[in-house]
Amino acid sequence: MVGHRLLTLLADRGALDRYRVTVVCGEPRPAYDRVNLSQWFVTRDDESLALAEPGFFARHGIELLLGDPVVAVDRERRLVRTAADAELPYDRLVLATGSSPFVPPVAGRDRPGVFVYRTLEDLAAIDAWARRPETTTGVVVGGGLLGLEAANALQTLGLSTHVVEVAPHLMPAQLDEGGAAVLKARIEELGVTVHTGTATELIAGAGAGADAGDDGAGAGDAGAGPVTELRFAGGETLAADMVVFSAGIRPRDELARSSGLAVGERGGIVVDDDLRTSDPHIWAIGECALHRGTIYGLVAPGYRMAEVVAAQLAGDEDPPRFEGADLGTKLKLLGVDVACFGDHRGATPNTRALVWHDDVARVHKRLTVREDTGQVVGGLLVGDASDHAALAAMASGDLPTPEDPAGLIAPAGGAAQAGVGVSALADSALVCTCESVDKGTICQAVDDGAHDLGAVKACTRAGTGCGGCVPMVTSLVNERLRQAGVEVDDSLCEHFSYTRQQLFDLIRYHRYTSWADVVAAHGRGRGCAICRPVVGSILASLGNGHILDGDQSTLQDSNDHVLANIQRNGSYSVVPRVPGGEITPEQLIALGEIARDFNLYTKITGGQRIDLFGARLEDLPAIWARVIDAGMESGHAYGKALRTVKSCVGLTWCRYGVQDSTSMAVRLELRYRGLRSPHKVKAAVSGCTRECAEAQGKDFGVIATERGWNLYVCGNGGKNPRHADLLATDLDDETLIRYIDRFLMFYIRTADRLERTSVWLERMEGGIDHLRAVVVEDSLGIAAELEADMARHVESYECEWKATLDDPKRLARFVTFVNAPTTPDPDIVFVRERGQPRPIREEELELVR
Repeated sequence: MVGHRLLTLLADRGALDRYRVTVVCGEPRPAYDRVNLSQWFVTRDDESLALAEPGFFARHGIELLLGDPVVAVDRERRLVRTAADAELPYDRLVLATGSSPFVPPVAGRDRPGVFVYRTLEDLAAIDAWARRPETTTGVVVGGGLLGLEAANALQTLGLSTHVVEVAPHLMPAQLDEGGAAVLKARIEELGVTVHTGTATELIAGAGAGADAGDDGAGAGDAGAGPVTELRFAGGETLAADMVVFSAGIRPRDELARSSGLAVGERGGIVVDDDLRTSDPHIWAIGECALHRGTIYGLVAPGYRMAEVVAAQLAGDEDPPRFEGADLGTKLKLLGVDVACFGDHRGATPNTRALVWHDDVARVHKRLTVREDTGQVVGGLLVGDASDHAALAAMASGDLPTPEDPAGLIAPAGGAAQAGVGVSALADSALVCTCESVDKGTICQAVDDGAHDLGAVKACTRAGTGCGGCVPMVTSLVNERLRQAGVEVDDSLCEHFSYTRQQLFDLIRYHRYTSWADVVAAHGRGRGCAICRPVVGSILASLGNGHILDGDQSTLQDSNDHVLANIQRNGSYSVVPRVPGGEITPEQLIALGEIARDFNLYTKITGGQRIDLFGARLEDLPAIWARVIDAGMESGHAYGKALRTVKSCVGLTWCRYGVQDSTSMAVRLELRYRGLRSPHKVKAAVSGCTRECAEAQGKDFGVIATERGWNLYVCGNGGKNPRHADLLATDLDDETLIRYIDRFLMFYIRTADRLERTSVWLERMEGGIDHLRAVVVEDSLGIAAELEADMARHVESYECEWKATLDDPKRLARFVTFVNAPTTPDPDIVFVRERGQPRPIREEELELVR
């Protein structure tokens, strides 16, 4: 990745005209995105990870040699020799050889079924082994960043997954004990078993010669069987069908060693601040380079190294120097946000730590601050990294620290609540760390005419890496435009010169009931993929009949159009509603019989529902008829609507419960079922403060107290997890429901398209205080209207699938081929895995063909 970054920088500068450039690559393909390597298990597409645009090398006259690594560097003659004996002369040589995985000297490490996690070839081998019928359990040795990425991959492959880490806790290089405990708890909630403080001594195998090499001296000899278990230093064992080593990396410095370049005592090619090696004609960048005693195993410092070398090769008069880089990072591991920045360990003299640790919400935040000034100099965030960008800017001095830094990590705090926004950032503050783009560069791009996110991305590359900075880049662009007196266009799309909120008010006021009425009165053209679903959602929110009636049916996306979520192989899911998680034995039996008769995959989800996957389009009506006959109804998993109200067992069963959380969850779910909104809505009710239903991570959450209910709002566990804010306390049942009615209808009226409640609140001027004033204090005088709107929804609710089954016109859409309505789709093919059907993969389909 770093080597390719150097090429793109030289191309941008026009410096490739000065050199005849040859790129020698040991792998059989050009550079690809190792940061998102695990995405391969989702796409199975090598090209989706490619870094070079099609035609890049030919367009710039770069000679590309693949699958033929350099094996020697002749510094006197200034040439390199490849494994195929090609000799390539050089005037300037850049070593970007990266690193290789470290495999501890564990006996049996060469057995079949033991892998490393580094290249696309490694991933393909892991995938093939995992698909064997006998492979059910996978173990990752190493609990660092790469190890948890590997664990995520094994879970994606459907394996029972374990992580074994020799250190006392996960991610020992980044996390403190509290942060690691939160990460471990969250990961284990996802079904991954974690073993810390555990040293692997032996990988045992099966079959003839199974013990060959168990002394560590020939584990891979002929006759050694595939892995069957791991044995640990304490005598414990762990059954395993696959082992993946991800215990760290080692810089690939063998070329430097063999050619006499200076290397570090523990590895790495020694470089100076210009990134030159001990030979002035040779540079080293990325994970192979040792700079001031440090190996940088992250992409952002590597990209910065590439910039330094590119400036020198391009002949800049005053090229920058590499003076080190922050080893901080922000990433999502098995769905859990983890971020660290600056001095997160508190090594700076005269500093103290501020810590917020919430075992209930599974959140750990730690800030290192100076004793004298209170300035943030570093920090660690686990479970909620929404304020990472602002806090990292404070640590680097690009953003002022507020007077009370503790408020930055306290509940209901954060940078936004502290009044710290993008306008306070210094021009030198890095906004996009992947591409090293600072605020000043983005603002200059806007000043030069890049007036939207796409244009800014094109000319600065900001937001084109991991994408985590896109919200901040967008805010910078819009704020810069406003400062320049340019009106920022918040129009929904080219067909409507209104925001979603304005369009909602117009439709509500004029009582429109069709797309034709709306576009004729307030729009133009035929609409698009943005405005048509928005109007459809608004009409549904206002209770304008069945979504498949009239021209509303043409507004729905592929899921709502057939009242089911389409899956990757073209089949559909069937998701009945299970209010409060309560289901009768008769209903369970009925679902089991349906799944058996229609060959469906069944799964109990994290939202206390039973999902049935693999339904063919033409079978959906017959399946739903039987579901409804069993006394169940649509769960609206396909719609932007209420999904579930999760609950614990509460006072009825749990000795800690103080209120009947299950009954309240059922009441709320039945009240708000089918409520269409700008985005999906999830909720939960916990029967005590132990919070087993995780209500503080939901769009609205209710937690029981001895005196009633506490109401939390605007949390979510999605792409950008956010802890919910406390809206009101100790509410009786009726007041609780009244406040939720107002909250949901106010959200539906005022949120933008596809905007979660968390983002809606963060965008809202006045934040939670304003929302509380509207919902609790009725500061806008609209509480009665909001309650009336909700009452109309409750009165008009009907199960969309039951209504569909009663209407032959609606049923007519459930055929794969109009001219052959009884013919099934031949491209939907299943195989069986772990006793259930699953979609056949493309490579398997080719074998069948």
